[in-house]
Amino acid sequence: MPKHNRDYTNILKSTSLFGAVQVFSILISIVRSKVVALWIGPAGMGIIGLLSSTLKVVGEVTRLGLDTTAVREIALSDNQDDHNQVSEVVATIRKVVWFTGLLGVVVTIILSPLLSLLAFDNYEYTIGFIWISLSLLFNQLSSGQLALLQGFRKLKLLAKANLLGNFIALLVSLPLYYFFRLDAIVPVIVLSSLAALSVSWFYSNKLSFEKVKLSNKDVYLKAKGMLGLGFMLSVRGTITLVAAYVFQLYLSHAGGVDEVGYYVAGFMIMNSYVGMVFNAMQTDYFPRLSGIVSFEDKVNSTVSQQAVIGILIIGPLVVGFLSFLPIIVKVLYSNEFLVITGFISWAILGILFKTLSWSMGYVILAKGDSKLFIKTAVFFNALMLIFNILGYYFYGLEGLGISFLVYYICHFLGMKMVTGKFYKLKLSTELVSIFIIMSFLALATFFTTYINTLLYKYILYAVLIVMSITYSYVELNKRVDLFAIINRFFNKSDD
Repeated sequence: MPKHNRDYTNILKSTSLFGAVQVFSILISIVRSKVVALWIGPAGMGIIGLLSSTLKVVGEVTRLGLDTTAVREIALSDNQDDHNQVSEVVATIRKVVWFTGLLGVVVTIILSPLLSLLAFDNYEYTIGFIWISLSLLFNQLSSGQLALLQGFRKLKLLAKANLLGNFIALLVSLPLYYFFRLDAIVPVIVLSSLAALSVSWFYSNKLSFEKVKLSNKDVYLKAKGMLGLGFMLSVRGTITLVAAYVFQLYLSHAGGVDEVGYYVAGFMIMNSYVGMVFNAMQTDYFPRLSGIVSFEDKVNSTVSQQAVIGILIIGPLVVGFLSFLPIIVKVLYSNEFLVITGFISWAILGILFKTLSWSMGYVILAKGDSKLFIKTAVFFNALMLIFNILGYYFYGLEGLGISFLVYYICHFLGMKMVTGKFYKLKLSTELVSIFIIMSFLALATFFTTYINTLLYKYILYAVLIVMSITYSYVELNKRVDLFAIINRFFNKSDD
């Protein structure tokens, strides 16, 4: 098999593995979302959104980017075949995650009254924030174990850990929500993170490498370089979460908790269901890119290849979601949530642009260019916050979808300029042509949603779905042997 095809095959193979995991995770998420929608309603969804957003902000600040830098350090060390260095990196990570996790607990407990006031305009959730501080420790310990699996590219183990963790969390949450409704929100958050930690620890212990003992001084010296970039990542992640958090606070005050619930539900569809492809791809993409980041030609080809696969997978998903969006919303939530269909219809078009900018953005991270990383983070997050506030102010929930689309067009153009200037990154002509065709099919589907005659509308939907799937299949089959990948996937995959 030619190397060009081999690269595409490896990308698609890892994507299909984690795509399957994401599908199962989505089924779990669908059940959970349906339960939340029926048993605690939009208000409950809003409370979950505000608690989770607050938790993410504090977690991002206190974990110091360790989950990402750990993957990068392991991938670099493993690529150099330096077994002693790999063992020292692993030992360092396993100690430092305890420090960052406990830091998150202490910060949350100290700030719990303020966090409750900011999120809910009262102190009612102070005790709740104290309890969910435990989930910060569990999440950080879990992310450390998963970083080991991802850095060593033990994809099957990582897939099993993610899937089983989500499944156990569902089993825990269902009876709690049924019997305790709104009162179950905080216990579910804590117990779900504990379940994820237990599973991640079980699978990370299957890794075999030489165990070394490091003194606290050695750990500090080893972690210093890792946390240098990690701190910048933490700042960047904090900026992103703070921008999202500020907007949720604005939305809570301007539209009420129900509006936050609708917003959270809409973005859950975007990020959890359509965005599953990004989660599937990044698991292998980041460590692979980190390993070849010093070679300009390899970086260019890897980024374009990753984006090609992404567009060919995401394109038909976008067309499908646009075609059946009202039905999807009813199945995932309830009739009460149909108000988010206009919001999602606009926003989902931005996913295609996000695919390109996402593929390019990882180059900055793999390069470890912390200053550029922070500058782009500040600019683009400020831009998104401004767009979201203006979008909601003028057009309500639908305006948020428009702002999402406009933002990712700007984000794509900005990332293209930045990565082209600093890293001489160029997108391949085949990627550009595939993107244009898939964008045309997505736009055609979007405009079809405005046709009032149901017969004509669904005939066009069917035609566009068939066209997008056929085009995707033909283009993928030019690059990889799809039947071989399917057979390999269902028989036996390498770790």
